[in-house]
Amino acid sequence: MSTTTSGAGLEGVVAGESEICYIDGYEGILSYRGYNIHTLAQHATFEETIWLLWKGTLPTKAELASLAAGLNATYALPTQITDFLKANLTASPMDVLRTAVSMLSLSDPEAKDMSPEANQRKATKLMAQTSTIVSSFGRLRTGQDALDPDPALSFAANFLYCLTGKKPDAVMTHVFDVALTLHADHELNASTFAARVTAATLSDIYSAVTSGIGALKGPLHGGANEEVIRMLLQVGTSEKAVEKVHEMFANKVKIPGFGHRVYRTEDPRATHLRRMSEELGKSTGQEDLYLMSSRVEETVKGEKKLNPNVDFYSASAYYSLGIPIDLYTPIFAVSRMAGWTAHVLEQYHNNRLIRPRAEYKGNPDGMQWLELNDR
Repeated sequence: MSTTTSGAGLEGVVAGESEICYIDGYEGILSYRGYNIHTLAQHATFEETIWLLWKGTLPTKAELASLAAGLNATYALPTQITDFLKANLTASPMDVLRTAVSMLSLSDPEAKDMSPEANQRKATKLMAQTSTIVSSFGRLRTGQDALDPDPALSFAANFLYCLTGKKPDAVMTHVFDVALTLHADHELNASTFAARVTAATLSDIYSAVTSGIGALKGPLHGGANEEVIRMLLQVGTSEKAVEKVHEMFANKVKIPGFGHRVYRTEDPRATHLRRMSEELGKSTGQEDLYLMSSRVEETVKGEKKLNPNVDFYSASAYYSLGIPIDLYTPIFAVSRMAGWTAHVLEQYHNNRLIRPRAEYKGNPDGMQWLELNDR
């Protein structure tokens, strides 16, 4: 049996077929189900994006209302999950999220039902309850009570309300809604591939998305926007930000939020987050963060020819929304749950066990056994 030699990290290897997401890294194209990300950022709500990823078509008014009703009906967490959050208030938010999502299966009477209908209901529940886990933990660990979602609010507005206790204004809601859409899917990234590998064994959807969360937790996947905002807050001014970049260049330290494994031009998601960071900064009094970010981008692009990725401007946008820094990666998971569940459902629909081969680099065979006393 012959095998195909691949680059490190499976770079450039096509590992499967999908109808969910298309990327052209050289032209800077990202689309969900044939809809360009620029079109979705300008016109779609996050709820419409969820439906599109799951179903392959834009929802009708009735379908959108049905999705909203399904989300509203399942936001509430099982008591054992709330108790778990309260018992681990000092733990890492990503550790808490990973474990809590896995625990959701324990209270789901359909956990072992692998029918398409049951898995769709579980996908809806995961979308809603992942949001509640993150927002509730954010409040509980600061001594505040968790809040019940307002059924009159959108998914994005509800998350911000349940996290901060304040109903967001139109600008904040719009920015966060678009940010969720921009982060919703990105083809076979590490976490989505991990979720599909687990799903391909016909393990349940909770196990599959828990695999995704575990992969997202790694610093080479999620969390770069946390590094970006910490860098900006540490330096404090545009001039010092540029000095910090030069210092990092001199020490051969990677600038967080720049470059991408796939894109060879500007990440199309960064185009919108740049504009929204500026808009939100002006409306919340955090414009200095945008200006610092802009100077850093100018310096890195000018000297290293690197473009910002989705993480760079999302950092200042999230900070302006009042989101705690260590919740940035969990929020990534809230958004990406739409993509993970879409890919898991697609994997179940036309499943084949994912079992690649490795290019072996050791001695292939024929080693002679030595008795213990002779070694």
